[in-house]
This record gives sequence, structure tokens and C-alpha cells, in this order.
Amino acid sequence: MTRILDAQDVDDLAVGAWVLGTGGGGSPYLNHLNMQRIAADGMQFELIDPQELDDQARVAVVSTMGAPLVMQERLQDPRDVARAVEVMAEHTGSTFDAVMATEIGGSNAFQPLMASAHLEIPIVDADAMGRAYPEAQMTSFAIGGLQPWPLALVDPRGVEAIVTQVPTWKWMERASRALTIETGSMAATCKAPRSGAEVKRWGVANSMSFAIHLGAEVRKARVGHDDPVAAICSAADGQVLFTGKIVDVDRHTTGGFLRGVAKISGLDQYSGSEVELDFQNEWLVARLENQVIATVPHLICLLDATSGEAIGTETARYGQRVALVGISAPPLFLSSTALEYVGPRAMGYNLDPVDPCP
Repeated sequence: MTRILDAQDVDDLAVGAWVLGTGGGGSPYLNHLNMQRIAADGMQFELIDPQELDDQARVAVVSTMGAPLVMQERLQDPRDVARAVEVMAEHTGSTFDAVMATEIGGSNAFQPLMASAHLEIPIVDADAMGRAYPEAQMTSFAIGGLQPWPLALVDPRGVEAIVTQVPTWKWMERASRALTIETGSMAATCKAPRSGAEVKRWGVANSMSFAIHLGAEVRKARVGHDDPVAAICSAADGQVLFTGKIVDVDRHTTGGFLRGVAKISGLDQYSGSEVELDFQNEWLVARLENQVIATVPHLICLLDATSGEAIGTETARYGQRVALVGISAPPLFLSSTALEYVGPRAMGYNLDPVDPCP
């Protein structure tokens, strides 16, 4: 039930988490390099199954909050996320037994490794999203009605803040987002502490090991000269929705988010058609000739058509040959209560959810 992550696991995590990021969570490239070096120096990361947690265990839930484009411009110091956990421990008067990711998508999958490297506590094989979502209230813990406060935030300039109480999860998003914008649209955060019982009941179990498995399947496909996109679809029960070339990306950073639209012109069997992808940090809605073919909470993954490498909303550019892959969301995010937090209407779209793999 417990495993030690080696350097190969760290490499595979970078690939798999980037796919599960659905365009967001920030490119894992820089944090991957950081953890790759630490792993090469002999650091071992202990990954534990959530079912191993004692019900009273205290779990720190960490992430970087901000706009993905900014995350590419500012190399994060692992000590910042570790400090966020320490600030939370100081505020609550109790230390933590383990650390876990808020979201398994993109660079945020590496936040618990970064904290673990400095705090020397194990990592829980779980997260609260099963992918990446743009806002703080879009988690399985919010869906479960768990308490959203307190939250600790740390900036490399020395800014440290605690949000001690809020009336709702949405207010936690608003308050923490305002702080993040003031620190340059990027900050390390430690969310509300969770008990082992809460993680076992409401966490997305084994999401980190799944991301590592997904990355391993891509690696094997590349080595065997097989199709990495097909390997991803096989491992995640996904489906290719469209293939083509990116012909336009309109994006801007506002309100602490990266927002915009990407357009893909079809190739091969899709020649003559065009797909539009709306995004707010993550890919949210896919339209084929004005017909919606996929929406959140389902996973919309844009991949390099040859390598299977995920393409983020901040890294998409003109001329890239891409495959658009859809993956069904975990059942936890499909209830009527869940859709109030992570469905299309929660993102501002007057749409019902569209499963790309019905």
C-alpha cells in the first residue's frame, strides 16, 4: 500500500499530471526539474494509500494558486509551499502527519513532493479534483460540505497571510484570489486541514499513482514507437474527439486567471471542420462547428499529436499539430450537488454537461 517514488516515477508523474491538468494547473516542467534534481540526490518520496491514514491523522492540502502563464515566468521555491504548511501548523497549533495535492493536474501535482522534501512527511496518494479546476471551491471537499477555512498563503517576498474564516467556499475563492493577485498572480497555499477520515471519504483516491501510470504508458509507447495518444486513451478510457492544427489563440491574464479561446483547424478525416476551445486556466468547453462536444466536469485534454505531450492553455501556439481527447469525469463530480461547483453553469456557461465518452 506504501511505495517509494523513484526518479522514473517523478518523470512519469510530470507527463501524466500534465495530461490530467486539462490545460491548467501550470506546466510541470520547472517543478519537475526541481524534484528531478532532489530525487537524483537521493531524496525518497513516500507515497501512502489514503486508506492507510488514521481517521484522526492531520493532512495538509497544498497547491500553487494563480495564473498558469505567471507560473512559467516565476520559478517556484519549494520552501514556499513548505512554509505555507508551517504557517498553517503555527496557526492551528498542531503539526501535520502527511501532505496531499489539491489538484493532480499540472505543476500542482508536484506541490506535495516539494513540501515533503523539506518537511519530511509522507504524501497521500489522492487529491481533491482528479484533474485541475480554475477556482478554489471546485473540489471534492467543497462538494462534501466540509469547512473551507482556514487557508495559509505564502509569497516569496515574505508575505504570509491567513484567511481565518469565510461564510462560504466561494468567499474563500474570492478572498484568496484577491491576495494572490496582489502577490503577482502566484502564491503557495495550504488549504483547510483535513482529517484522515475526511480524505478517505471525499478525496479522489489513488490519483497520483494513476498520473504516474498514465505517464509510464506514454513513455512505453514512445520507446516502442507506438501511438502515445492511443496509449493515453487506453489507460484513461478516453476518446479522440478531433485532430488538427492550432490556427489561433486569443488569451489574456485577468482577475488572476488566464482566459481565452483557442481555434483548431481539422486535418485528415476532420479536414474542413474547426473546433473552438474556451478556457479559464483549464479547457472548459469544446465546440465542433458550434455544436458542443465536451464540457467540464469531464476532462478536455489537448495533446501533441505525435508525442502525446499535453498542451496547456499558456503553451498552446499557432501551428501545433494536436489531438483533442475527451475523458469522462469521476462519478463523484457528476451529482447535482457536484455540478453546482464544477459543472458548466458554475463556470458561467448556460449549458448542461456534455460527456465526450458517453
